[in-house]
Amino acid sequence: MRKLLALLLVFGMMSFATNMVSAQDSTGTQPTPTDTTAPATTTEAPPTEEAAPAAPVEAASGVQMFKEKFIQGGWEFMLPILFCMILGLGLCIERVITLNLASINTEKLLAKIDTNLKNGDVKGAMEVCRSTQGPAASVLYEGLRNAPHGPDAVEKAIVSYGSVQMGLLEKGLIWISLVIALAPMLGFFGTVIGMVEAFDRIEQVGDISPTIVAGGIKVALLTTVFGLIVAMIMQVFYNYIVSKIDGITNKMEEASVTVVDMLFANNIFKR
Repeated sequence: MRKLLALLLVFGMMSFATNMVSAQDSTGTQPTPTDTTAPATTTEAPPTEEAAPAAPVEAASGVQMFKEKFIQGGWEFMLPILFCMILGLGLCIERVITLNLASINTEKLLAKIDTNLKNGDVKGAMEVCRSTQGPAASVLYEGLRNAPHGPDAVEKAIVSYGSVQMGLLEKGLIWISLVIALAPMLGFFGTVIGMVEAFDRIEQVGDISPTIVAGGIKVALLTTVFGLIVAMIMQVFYNYIVSKIDGITNKMEEASVTVVDMLFANNIFKR
């Protein structure tokens, strides 16, 4: 289910990316008719009439401004950054859903295990762990399963299976960290290419014009801005996921120690 939700998010972001590209293509064809109508409006309309329609113009919303800046940055460098954000968000949401499902109330689980162990019912305690989701219940199940072999076997099973569960919890973190590092790099790469193009224009014109320099640099820096935004969003998700994993790991270790003490206290095996 969590993978399905992540895939739906990815497809939604992909459709958003295609809309952005189509919007950029449509805006690319708009300047030609505006250039032809410009002289007609200046000759027919007096300056007093031009000032009137400028008043009801509303300020652009945040989404419209975001789209405009995205289009100005150029699809060659903006699309890889957008794809990094789509991939990173898909991985982050899949991890968040998985970790939330893995978080359980270990106190209730330990209370049920304790009641079964007090009655000497190790299999009942194992059934409680089997019917409970989460890595902590799986680790405790492996420990209880090895209870007839002594405390050393229980501790060894808990440690070995706990490392397996840790690997499953940390699945996908390497790709999220890759997105965090790659998005600003793509932004800086687009900025460098844009600066080179700006200097090429200066060389072609033969004179340093403020409009040419400022426009080229502004477009070049937009890729860095979007790359840094993606990296910051991914970093927030990454820190949340790591803190969630640490919390689950701590509860899992505490529950493992408590179960071993319960086995000694209920004379399942003697010290």
